[in-house]
Amino acid sequence: MFILMPIIFVLGIIAIALEDKLKINKAAIALLMAISLWIILMLDAYNIFIERSSPLFQEFLTENPEMAELPIHEQFINFISNRSIVYHLGNVAETLFFVMCSMLIVEIVDKHGGFRAVTTYLTTANKRKLLWTLSLSAFFFSALLDNLAAAIVLLAVLRKLVPDRTDRMKYACMIIIAANAGGSWSPIGDVTTILLWVGKNITALHQISHLFIPAVVNLLVPLTIAHFWLFKKGSTLRVLSNSEKEIDYCPEIPNHSRRAIFVIGVLSLALVPVFQMITDLPPFLGVLLGLVILWFYTDIMYSRLPGMKETQKLRITTLLPSIDLATIFFFLGILMTVGALETSGHLGLMSNFLDKHIHQPYLISFIIGILSSCVDNVALVAATMGMYPIVPDTAGISEYSSYFVTDGGFWTFLAYCAVTGGSILIIGSATGVTVMGIEKIDFMYYTKRFSILALLGYVSGVTVYMLLFA
Repeated sequence: MFILMPIIFVLGIIAIALEDKLKINKAAIALLMAISLWIILMLDAYNIFIERSSPLFQEFLTENPEMAELPIHEQFINFISNRSIVYHLGNVAETLFFVMCSMLIVEIVDKHGGFRAVTTYLTTANKRKLLWTLSLSAFFFSALLDNLAAAIVLLAVLRKLVPDRTDRMKYACMIIIAANAGGSWSPIGDVTTILLWVGKNITALHQISHLFIPAVVNLLVPLTIAHFWLFKKGSTLRVLSNSEKEIDYCPEIPNHSRRAIFVIGVLSLALVPVFQMITDLPPFLGVLLGLVILWFYTDIMYSRLPGMKETQKLRITTLLPSIDLATIFFFLGILMTVGALETSGHLGLMSNFLDKHIHQPYLISFIIGILSSCVDNVALVAATMGMYPIVPDTAGISEYSSYFVTDGGFWTFLAYCAVTGGSILIIGSATGVTVMGIEKIDFMYYTKRFSILALLGYVSGVTVYMLLFA
C-alpha cells in the first residue's frame, strides 16, 4: 500500500489536468485523493512507520515518551490524527483563510462597481495601445490582487471594450501571460507565492526585489512580439452601440463611494506584507483586518442610502455565499494530499532522489516551472515545500544547503518558475483555465499562437534572473 500512495497522487494529478474531458470537478478529485491517502496511512501504519523506520514517527515518540506505553494501534491513531492531520490542517487553514478573504474582497469591490470606477481610464480605440494598457494593467493588478482576480476583472472590462470575439481572444490570451508574470513577483500574486510566503520560505521584500525585473522581462518579450504580430499599425476597435453597453449593476452607489471601496479593497491586499512585517502575525489576519474595514465602510454607506433598492443584495453577508468554495476545496484536497505524502515519507524519498541525480537547485526549479505548464502548480510547489524543509541560516552550513534557507536561491527562483511556467499552456494555471472557460478559448488556439510567446518570456526571465543573481 506504501507504493500505492504515489500512484494515486499521479493519477489524481492527471485526472485534474483532464477535468474538462472527464467532466468531474477537480475539487472532488483532489478531496478524494487526500482522503484515500490518509486512509492508506491509517490502514498500513505498521508497514509505513515501523517496518520502514519513519523518522517523523520516531521523533513523535521521542517528544512524547508517554505514547510508548500505549498499544501500537493507539500510537498510530495519536500520531496520524492528533499530530499529523491537526498539524497540516493548521498550516492549510492559514492559506485557505487568506485565499477566501482575498476572493471575498475582490468580489465586494467588483459588485459595488469599484473596478468599474477606475477602468474608464483603460478606454482607447487603438488596438495596439489597448494591448499594452490591458497587459500592463494585468501585470500590476496581479501583484496587488492576485493573477486570477486580475484576469477576471480585466476580462469584464474587455467585454465592455471589445465587441469582436476574435480580437477579444487575442487580448484575453495576452492577459493570461501578463497576469502570471505579475503574480510571480508579489507574495500575494498567486496561490503558490502565498504558500511560499506563508510558509516562511521567502519574504515579501526579497521576492519583490529579486523577481520584479525577471517578471517585467517575462512580460515585455512576448508583449513586444505581440505588438507587431497581432494587430496592424493604426487598426482601431469597432465602437460599441448603446444597446451593447452594459448598464451599471447598481447606479445608486455614488462614484466617490465606488472609488473608496476600490482603494480600501486594493490596500487591504497590497498592505498585507506590511502588516506581517510590523506585527509578525500570520498574513491571513492582515487580510481579515482589511475585510473588516471594508465591511464597516459598506455597512455605514448603506445606512446613509436608506432608499437604495439593492441594499440587501450587496451587503457582505449576502455576498459571502458567492465565494468560490469549489476552489477552496480544491486547495484543501491538494494541500492535505501533500501532507499525507510528507507524513508517509514519500517526499523525503523524492528529495533524496533529486539530490542524488539532479544536484542543481536552479535546474530543479526550472523543471518544476516547465511541469507547471501541464500539472497544477499548487500541487507541485506544495510537494516541493514538503520535500525540502527550510534550512536554518546558521554559520557553517554548506553551499548547497544555503539554497534552501529562507530567501534562498531555490525558493526565490521557484516562485518565478512555478507561476510563469503556467503560461506556456493555457491549462497550466488557474488564470489560464478561468480565461479559457469565460471566453471559450480552444486549447489548440492558445497553443499554436501564444505558447511560443509564453515560452520565450519564461526563458528570457530565467536568463535575466541567472545573470543577476546566480
